[in-house]
Amino acid sequence: MNEFQLKYGCNPNQKPSRIFMEDGSELPVTVLNGRPGYINFLDALNGWQLVSELKEATGIPAATSFKHVSPAGAAVGLPLDETLKKIYWVDETIGELSPLACAYSRARGADRMSSFGDFISLSDVCDVATAKLIQHEVSDGIIAPGYEPEALEILKSKKKGNYNIIQIDPSYKPAELEKKQVFGITFEQGHNNLHIDKEMLKDVVTENKEIPDSAKIDLVVALITLKYTQSNSVCYVKGGQAIGIGAGQQSRVHCTRLAGSKADNWWLRQSEKVMNLPFRDDIGKPDRDNAIDVYIGDESEDLLADGEWERVFTTKPAPFTREEKKAWLAKNTGVALGSDAFFPFGDNIERAHKSGVSYIAQPGGSIRDQNVIDTCNKYGIAMAFTGIRLFHH
Repeated sequence: MNEFQLKYGCNPNQKPSRIFMEDGSELPVTVLNGRPGYINFLDALNGWQLVSELKEATGIPAATSFKHVSPAGAAVGLPLDETLKKIYWVDETIGELSPLACAYSRARGADRMSSFGDFISLSDVCDVATAKLIQHEVSDGIIAPGYEPEALEILKSKKKGNYNIIQIDPSYKPAELEKKQVFGITFEQGHNNLHIDKEMLKDVVTENKEIPDSAKIDLVVALITLKYTQSNSVCYVKGGQAIGIGAGQQSRVHCTRLAGSKADNWWLRQSEKVMNLPFRDDIGKPDRDNAIDVYIGDESEDLLADGEWERVFTTKPAPFTREEKKAWLAKNTGVALGSDAFFPFGDNIERAHKSGVSYIAQPGGSIRDQNVIDTCNKYGIAMAFTGIRLFHH
């Protein structure tokens, strides 16, 4: 099959719509279930590139959770501790988590609000443990190089049998030139074949030159994630997973703030006050995620004062004060940060420092590089210049 008819394009009024191979060759994807749409395929194909490159760079199974052509989360399959299992709502009945299941749990769990209704990409054949995790999440579809028979049946049962399941040929390589049209005008450019690995982190320009191997993995995760994130973009990573992604902002410092606030929320979810919130048994995971987002945000006191807490909690929880949040956030250290283009001002570093950033990778090349380096030196942050921009549009 060299084409697949879609229900419509980005919006219902955009018809007809299809994906096809211009040279008449076979499509490298097979739809095993459901009817994926235009945006589904954009998410699937960008996500597949991301996870396959993460697997190649680290040797660890990888997963990503995509929404609107940018990742809400991305991770490699490092083991989960008990705290992460709890904040990611990992059900004990799933049993032992495979590395791939750990990767998806991390990718989905970092920003659960944004991952609601995601499109999933997996670097490896989807196993039963991963399928069981996905079974209980609100998701639009999945792409993977294959599926274990039982895993496929589990996924087919989602969305009343309409869950979108795509299989991709892992040996497929795109043409060297890629094209797209805007307003009837054809754009052409070379496919972004940039290979990202630890070798890109050799040029450490700060006084602190020490970047441990675990932080190098985190920086590689950040850079590969940025390669498939709508620009401008920055990515905070810890423990092999993105914990805050800022995408599509016109100002880089706004990206840094947005991603930093998401990284802060990820860390705040691990505090004792949040871990012990007294949820009602009949409250599902999406509503719990929403309540947590409000509880750790500026609206927390309004939630408690207006009595809205009765809808989700068995008893009224104590407020999470600014002082308590600040004290808990100060405990988050060792975070890695990647940027798809250079930081033009030291204010980005000041904001990153507030979210525990200890390691940075960015292209460099700004006329204010020294100001950025000086700000890193003030906090003992190690920063590498990669010399490579990672814009994605």
